[in-house]
Amino acid sequence: MQKKLAQPIETYFYASNIPDNELIVNCFTEDAIVLDEGHTYRGHAAIRKWRDDVTEQWTITTEITGVAEKGGETVVTATVSGNFDGSPVPLDFHFTVENEKITALRIVLAGTE
Repeated sequence: MQKKLAQPIETYFYASNIPDNELIVNCFTEDAIVLDEGHTYRGHAAIRKWRDDVTEQWTITTEITGVAEKGGETVVTATVSGNFDGSPVPLDFHFTVENEKITALRIVLAGTE
């Protein structure tokens, strides 16, 4: 049985699959940080642009395959599939959540950390 996810993480993955970028942005604190593909996005405006760029370029779906707690983070392993080179790809999503909001998200190739 898979561990129950904190509400903002569950909402993040739900919104990613719709996609609903406004709902995704609302999962984060105003000063949250996202690290993805070597880029850092800080705050709602930057996170919104990151998500808008993702959905403009690719159609993706995410299937959660594992959840673990490590060093104060919730690490969600998921298979991401879509119309991009190398699809599908297993990724680890490292979430830090405080007060029911995501404060940090780091996305890396599964098993590399």
